[in-house]
Amino acid sequence: MRPLVAIVGRPNVGKSLLFNRLAGQRLSIVEDTPGVTRDRLYAKCEWAGRSFDIVDTGGIEPRTDSEILTFMREQALIAIDAATVIIFVCDIRSGVTAADQEVADMLQRSGKPVILAVNKMDSVGPVDPEIYEFYALGLGDPVALSALHGHGTGDVLDECLKHFPPEQEEETDGGAVKLAFIGKPNVGKSSMVNRILGEERVIVSDLAGTTRDAVDTPFENAQGRFVLIDTAGIRRKSKVEERVEKFSVMRAKLAIERADVCLIMLDARDGVTEQDTKVAGLAHEAGRASVILVNKWDLVEKDGKTMDRQKADIRRDLSFMPYAPILFVSALTGQRVDKLFEIARKAHEQANRRVTTGLLNNVLSDAQARVQPPTDKGRRLKIFYMTQVSVAPPTFVIFCNDTELFHFSYQRYLENQIRAAFGFEGTPIRLVIRQRGEKEE
Repeated sequence: MRPLVAIVGRPNVGKSLLFNRLAGQRLSIVEDTPGVTRDRLYAKCEWAGRSFDIVDTGGIEPRTDSEILTFMREQALIAIDAATVIIFVCDIRSGVTAADQEVADMLQRSGKPVILAVNKMDSVGPVDPEIYEFYALGLGDPVALSALHGHGTGDVLDECLKHFPPEQEEETDGGAVKLAFIGKPNVGKSSMVNRILGEERVIVSDLAGTTRDAVDTPFENAQGRFVLIDTAGIRRKSKVEERVEKFSVMRAKLAIERADVCLIMLDARDGVTEQDTKVAGLAHEAGRASVILVNKWDLVEKDGKTMDRQKADIRRDLSFMPYAPILFVSALTGQRVDKLFEIARKAHEQANRRVTTGLLNNVLSDAQARVQPPTDKGRRLKIFYMTQVSVAPPTFVIFCNDTELFHFSYQRYLENQIRAAFGFEGTPIRLVIRQRGEKEE
């Protein structure tokens, strides 16, 4: 296992800025508003030849009545519990506050090594003498830091390295299937992740839009190794008013881009809404393997045909993705949750399947024998051959005499023939039509 470094502190001291600086990319939403980072957010990092993970946490407010701030504090405590080393970030501008002292006491009780980083020391030159008041926290020598400009980050990491265990064979995420839970707000994405993990890994609240960042969690079971990505709910654009909310929608789209399989969550009580169609469309357009999870199935009154009716409605409303398997689940009771991994792994395998050119052209010949290619003004479409050029999604190039004769209906027919022959369940497939003479990319 790689060492884990947790970045903690009260809200708005610059934890997310430091996290982004160390991760080398903008993974955590940075906004000058306390409480923007709500969940734990992980990234890989490397320093002085050592690989380790860093985790950004919501700010710790030792005493608070706010439901969200209480959740954030719990999330930070879970991160502290799992950490090898803790970076405690304070703010030179506000000095040592009562909240800082309470957090410091909490960290000392954890028994973990703590690196005290005093942030927002942005000017170069002599160290601001006010840094010395942070000795009062009883956490040893404070390290001067400017997360904004990067000054002092190396010193902080050098201190972390001193507390790492001896280097061993480090595990990688290679081979782990990345599963992104996507859907509109309050459909149960975080509840599903928590049900799978059996811990309060992601903030769950009845407040719509509680999850703002896309959160990654490694997970392993009998079906193999996975990375679970819980994303912010995707809202209609008219409701995306705050800049923070816009970042979250963008983050969900980025999560789709880096996922291997998208688990599209619907609310069984609502059926497919217009918003659900847009969310599913994002996964389809990105070419991601997809599984449709109909959540809150325990809350639906059922007769012998309820499931069949719902399936038919979903197939009608999401007609552009007939390849996606449908699974009826309940995050609350755990009903069929274990099956989603088997289905998701199969979808991932199908998305990465390769078919030889010889087999493809046998299917192409049979398909043309059954249904003749279309004609237009006396000219008939001639299809010369087909070959697979990539996977995830499986992409096929078909060479013909005239691309304008290749009607969409015949493309759809050939796609159905390919699926009938080779499966490709759970994944979109792409057909690229080329006129003979055009170069392959």
